[in-house]
Amino acid sequence: MKPYTRSIIELFDGKKRFLIPLYQRRYAWKETPQLELLWEDIERAVSRLMEDRTSLTPHFMGAIVIAQIKTFGKQVQAYEIIDGQQRLTTFQLLLAALRDVAKANGSNYETEIQKYLLNDGVMERPSVERFKLWPSITDRRSFVSIIDPTADLDAVSPPPTDEDGVVRLSVAAHSYFKGCIESQVIQDGVFEEHRLEILFEALKEGLAAVSIELEGGDDPQTIFETLNSRGVDLTPGDLMRNFIFQRAKGLGQADHSLVVDKLYEKHWLPLDRAFWSQVASRGRQTRARLDWMLTDHLAMHVGNLVSIEGLFESYRRWILTERPFDNVTKELESISATAAIEQRLFNQDIDDPIGNFGRFADAFDVSTVMPLVIYLAIEPTVANEIDRALEVLESYILRRDICGLTNKNYNRLFVGLIDRLRKAEGDKIDAMISNLSNRRSDIDRWPTDEEWRNAWLSRSQYKGARQARLRYLFEAIEMAKRSSLNEEIEIKSALTIEHIMPKRWRDTWSIPGYDNVDDDDVEYLGRQAERDAVIDRIGNLTLLTGALNSSVSNGSYSVKMPAVKSHSSLALNRDLNQFDNWNEETISERGLSLFEIAARVWMAPPNGDETESEIPAGANSLPVEGTNCCFTYAGRRYDGRIENGSLAVEGIVRRFDSLSAASRFITRTHRNGWKDWHFQDGQDGWVLADEWRRRIAS
Repeated sequence: MKPYTRSIIELFDGKKRFLIPLYQRRYAWKETPQLELLWEDIERAVSRLMEDRTSLTPHFMGAIVIAQIKTFGKQVQAYEIIDGQQRLTTFQLLLAALRDVAKANGSNYETEIQKYLLNDGVMERPSVERFKLWPSITDRRSFVSIIDPTADLDAVSPPPTDEDGVVRLSVAAHSYFKGCIESQVIQDGVFEEHRLEILFEALKEGLAAVSIELEGGDDPQTIFETLNSRGVDLTPGDLMRNFIFQRAKGLGQADHSLVVDKLYEKHWLPLDRAFWSQVASRGRQTRARLDWMLTDHLAMHVGNLVSIEGLFESYRRWILTERPFDNVTKELESISATAAIEQRLFNQDIDDPIGNFGRFADAFDVSTVMPLVIYLAIEPTVANEIDRALEVLESYILRRDICGLTNKNYNRLFVGLIDRLRKAEGDKIDAMISNLSNRRSDIDRWPTDEEWRNAWLSRSQYKGARQARLRYLFEAIEMAKRSSLNEEIEIKSALTIEHIMPKRWRDTWSIPGYDNVDDDDVEYLGRQAERDAVIDRIGNLTLLTGALNSSVSNGSYSVKMPAVKSHSSLALNRDLNQFDNWNEETISERGLSLFEIAARVWMAPPNGDETESEIPAGANSLPVEGTNCCFTYAGRRYDGRIENGSLAVEGIVRRFDSLSAASRFITRTHRNGWKDWHFQDGQDGWVLADEWRRRIAS
């Protein structure tokens, strides 16, 4: 490592090129504070020159770290910028502004300054190599247009693919410096050549930087981290990007650009798009999507908790200690695979199982499950059945939520599952189901239908913070209620959760038989307490548009119910037509009806409601030959028949040895088929398979 002190002018003196790797951040200096502080330094140097030249000593502008790149033949000597690209870019923009002011005023300094911006003479590819500084692809077009307004931009950089119309910071910086220089050299509308001369001399003598040129044994990443330990904070994503790409050193250049740039363009440039810089909240923390994705990526690989604050150090230690990848290319491919899954989670496309799970995770605030979801989506033996795997997780989380069970252990639970599944032989989804269903503690058990039913019917579910969860739940029930006769529709309205009987029921929903009793009547107070207890239960909740909600919110039964029935097209609300009045009993009745649908949508843990000993041996056998069977799921009826000891289902080629196998094939979930299928009895009636086997067992 060889350090040299060089002025701003000397940095660009001679025939040379500085290449900014694509993986480094785009130009980021703004007028406040960076450009203003630099201009103040320049003004101080100008003042000393004008007052006493002998008092002028160079002002230190920081360090620049570069590494020489091998060049051949007519290629211009090139250096890769390890650190200091923001300063070097700013110095070039400053010199370009000084040149442009000189040109506008007919000064000879235009030609003098030009040689510090562009190389001349023999070159292999002049259209690229003549530029002293070669920026990353995101800044290239705007920078080149400033340094050489006559350049063919399409020849040096592809057209921009996003952020059209955005004013690049390089353009803003050039404009800022032009304004500052003009105010310095133009007095009372008259250009003064000697002032521009002094300004140029200040750049040549008054401002300096330490140029550190690396040698063969130097570690660029260690130097980069040391120099960036203070000053503008780098995000975990910034640090990881530099750590990864600076280990891809020694690849040289091709077609006058760094070879490592190709890796960046394929794997990291997509992560530098605006999508990944958008902030997202998890719990009380708000970070860029990129940082969340990288945190999930590392947690998924190490099978352990990773804090976003310690992300970079944890990643660096894992890579250097475990050496999990053969090379940087494999490392980047792994990150790209995670990013593809997490982008679907963020996009939340309802028609994509992963996107829909992103909606669910947001509604139920369970971002702690993301590393496990990424593992399942990437694991080759699971990827084709990812919808089934996610249905398991959704059922586990949603059932616990309705039962009021804690989610405080989720971070360790879900991350810990990853290593167990990696080691599991056979079907990994079955292994996950087994692991979750065998837990018995309140902190991690999977509620059975019985426990879930009790909570569904007896617990208050409505709270302000739970609106998103209840909306997700009711929308899923709505879609499950639609029969094959319904049109396929997409819920696009901004629906809200509404109480059918309002919370302020005392104003308009009187209790029959208590119109003329005293307010302190003991029996009346008891009835009021009973009604208050059911107001926030699921049976009394539904979905309405915001406008309809506002118009009928606290209305009386005679006003509210006709409005809901007339203006709501949801199957969820059409069912209200069967009720002539609305009270505690009808709330419980509707709650039970909704539960029966929910129990089909969100699976119970295997053997959750019974043990094998409760059903005598032989009772698990299929019924006799020729028995007709049916199963209705998501509005569609499946008809079957027992043939040759197995279940044949119309429209499905394969045969099933058990009812659960048939249910699993149809629903892509792990279900108890005895609670799905019905058998036809001798009187043309139908009996639930579970009830049938209990009869023959008794």
